Amino acid sequence: MERISADVAIIGAGPAGMFAVFECGMLKMSCVLIDALDELGGQCVALYPEKPIYDIPAHPGIEGGALIAKLEEQIAPFNCAKLLGRQVTGLSGAAGDFTLTTSAGDEVKAKAVILAAGAGAFGPNRPPLDGLEAYEASGAVRYYVKKREDLRGKRVVIAGGGDSAVDWALALQGIAASIAVVHRRPKFRAAPESTAQLDALAAESKVEMVIPYQLHALHGAGGALEAVEVADLDGATKHLPADVLLPFFGLAMELGPINDWGLGLEKSHVAVTPYNMQTSLPGVFAVGDICTYPGKLKLILQGFAEGAMAAHAIYPIVNPDTALHFEYSTTKGVPG
Repeated sequence: MERISADVAIIGAGPAGMFAVFECGMLKMSCVLIDALDELGGQCVALYPEKPIYDIPAHPGIEGGALIAKLEEQIAPFNCAKLLGRQVTGLSGAAGDFTLTTSAGDEVKAKAVILAAGAGAFGPNRPPLDGLEAYEASGAVRYYVKKREDLRGKRVVIAGGGDSAVDWALALQGIAASIAVVHRRPKFRAAPESTAQLDALAAESKVEMVIPYQLHALHGAGGALEAVEVADLDGATKHLPADVLLPFFGLAMELGPINDWGLGLEKSHVAVTPYNMQTSLPGVFAVGDICTYPGKLKLILQGFAEGAMAAHAIYPIVNPDTALHFEYSTTKGVPG
């Protein structure tokens, strides 16, 4: 349990939240980062630390974990306080004098708040299969892949039709002993370029396309997986030899206590004023995937820009008697 005072409390330590620390720091405002995960990085480290991201400026390709490492290096000069492994449970007060409480009993005083919580707390949508828990406990069923090397030489079955399923089928080439992709329809909901690559691998018999099928049962003993049973639309079944099952059926998102803050939610997203990222509650701002406005794009780079706008909008709350004279970083450098 800690008691911390800072100019800005940032809820969510993913890329958008971390870059907001930098932007606030450049304006000489102190921050505290709060996140339910035990480490910085949000979904980048929890879901795809080794997955390349191609739309970060100046990086033709950078893995999720490497991006977070660079952001951590970028915010290091500002000595941001971090409260990890806890969820914000309460918000009271008003702009200039907020109090936040956490599930660990912490109390945070802040003059402004930035929500950068992605889509809130997240967890995988689990397939309804008998005995699933034993295979989850042994690692035979995994919803996230942190290291591709963990699957070297394994017979891998991937279930799903979105970007995650397709991307991991591509990423495990040359690592997994075999790869089978199970999907209930021929069309995938993934980037066309990636789908084309998957089709090419299937044509070369490097990936087995199991379509149209869906998961039916797991077979093995003592948590060790031996085969994944799948069924077609007529109920006919077959067994796929497997050591590991990767079900990618999306994430279950939950905003938790944020639902009760009166922020004018729109389909589990927080509506903001686009030019300053402020919510319907003065002094509370939202950036990244959690916010919505006309023309919003769910891109990390847009979350970065939103963090800059929020920081500049927060400055007069933190410094009501001081005019902000904006200077470029090339002129003023990083404050010591």
